[in-house]
Amino acid sequence: MNRLQQLFEKQQKGLLSIYFTAGYPNLDNTLKIASLLEQSGADFLEIGFPYSDPVADGPVIQASSKQALDSGMTLPLLFEQLKDLRQHVTIPILLMGYVNVVLQYGVEEFCEKCQEVGVDGCIIPDLPMYEYEELYRPTFEKYGLSNIFLVTPQTSEERIRKIDGLSNAFIYLVSSAATTGGNLAVSESSTAYFKRIADMKLKNPFVIGFGISNKETFNAATEHASGAIIGSAFVKNMDKDNLEGSIKSFMGQFK
Repeated sequence: MNRLQQLFEKQQKGLLSIYFTAGYPNLDNTLKIASLLEQSGADFLEIGFPYSDPVADGPVIQASSKQALDSGMTLPLLFEQLKDLRQHVTIPILLMGYVNVVLQYGVEEFCEKCQEVGVDGCIIPDLPMYEYEELYRPTFEKYGLSNIFLVTPQTSEERIRKIDGLSNAFIYLVSSAATTGGNLAVSESSTAYFKRIADMKLKNPFVIGFGISNKETFNAATEHASGAIIGSAFVKNMDKDNLEGSIKSFMGQFK
């Protein structure tokens, strides 16, 4: 059982996850940011490995990815930065990015390296479910990695149940059919969507992302889910000249 599975077995409400882009705002900040986030109360983290065409991401994360790439961030460099991860950070860590980067690195090599540095799971939004099931699932399981699938308001019940069967940590519930960085609108339709998923009694807990930006939207999301993920709002808030202060200030609103 990896750290992510242990977390969700122990706690099923009020979990806070933070996403940030590796290599942003400065190339060598990855471990420092992760450590500061743990100290400030994050329950688990998503570290994005940047890609030149991040189709699911809004302008804030797209800009952070471009800056990270321009600064020289690559997947091999990220793994090098994470080699001492578990000397500094104890909470679960996921890597999030796009499948082309993983394929170029090599799927088995990627999974092996994740295990080596202490990564617990991955979110690869454009990895087709059937490809994961048919080609890569044994490799992910061999190295103890949880693969996190995304569900949207348009996802059919049949597909959601299939995803639930393939998952072993949590399901990422996208709050709306949009890119990252919008604001969560807690409307009758979104509430009905969250309730519909809850009423399915899935074996895996779910966590809501996209549009969670502050204490109010976090509370609204976690009424219906085990936790919520904040990305764009956090990335936008980071001040490279006062990294520690800006992170602690942002995180202070949730405690």
